[in-house]
Amino acid sequence: MRAPAWLPVLAGLALAGAATAGRAADEARPETTWAELRPTIAGARPVLDGAGLLSLEAPRRAEDAAIVPVSVTIALPEGDPRRVTALTLVVDENPAPVVGTVRFPGGQRHFALSTRIRVNSYSYVRAIAETGDGALHMVRAYVKAAGGCSAPAVKDPADARANLGRMRFRAFADRGEAQVQIRHPNNSGLQMDQVTRLYTPAWFVESLDVRQGDRPLLTMTGGISISEDPTFRFTYAGTAEPVTVSARDTEGRVFTQTFPAGGS
Repeated sequence: MRAPAWLPVLAGLALAGAATAGRAADEARPETTWAELRPTIAGARPVLDGAGLLSLEAPRRAEDAAIVPVSVTIALPEGDPRRVTALTLVVDENPAPVVGTVRFPGGQRHFALSTRIRVNSYSYVRAIAETGDGALHMVRAYVKAAGGCSAPAVKDPADARANLGRMRFRAFADRGEAQVQIRHPNNSGLQMDQVTRLYTPAWFVESLDVRQGDRPLLTMTGGISISEDPTFRFTYAGTAEPVTVSARDTEGRVFTQTFPAGGS
C-alpha cells in the first residue's frame, strides 16, 4: 500500500520539532561553572547579551572532541559607532577554560573567525566580544563532546618535531578570507604517551601575530584548548603587501614566515 502523501511532511515536522526541543533543552542547562568562572574572566563588568552584535557556530554534537570547529562572526548594526577590540573563546568545562583571546588593534565592525578547539566534556562554548568602550557582549552554544583535551595526538611525535613551526598561508580572494596554519603538536598536558604511560608535558602555541606590511590583522594569545596544528580562518581584504605570520610557543621557540599577499 502506498504511504499517504502527507506522511513524509509529518515526519519532517516531527524531526524539526525534536531538534528545536533539543536545542531548547540545551539552552536551559544550568550554568554553575560559568557562574564560578565569570569573575575571573570578566571581573566586575556586566556581561551583556551579544545577540545582534556577534554569532557563534559550533556543532551540537562533535564528531571529534579534539577537533571541534567553531566560527564567530562580528557584525555590528548599521549606524553603531563601536568597534570590537577583542574576542575571547571559553569552554566552561575544560581544565583551562579560556581557549584564547584574539585582539584587533584597529578594532573590527565586521569580521569572521574560525578555528578548531578541544572540548573535554559536555559544555557551553562562549564567545565574548569586548568593544572599544570596555563593554562585554556574549553568545554561547552547547556542545556535546568528551575527552578532547586528553585525546592522543594524531601526528607521530617524531614527524611533529621534524615539521615543527612550518606555516601555511592561503588567501581566498573570491570569499574575502584567508587561512593560517601552523604545524605544532599543541600538547595539552593531559595526553598520555601510549608507550611510556606517562603524561606528555603541555607544549603549545601561546601567541600568534598576523600582519600585512606594517598593518596588524590580528593577534592571539592561546592555551591548551586549541587543537593540534592550530588553524585560523578569518576575514581578509588583502592588499599587495606581503603577509608575515609570527608565532611563539611555551618553550620559547619563535616561528616567523612571510608570504605573498595572494598566499602560498
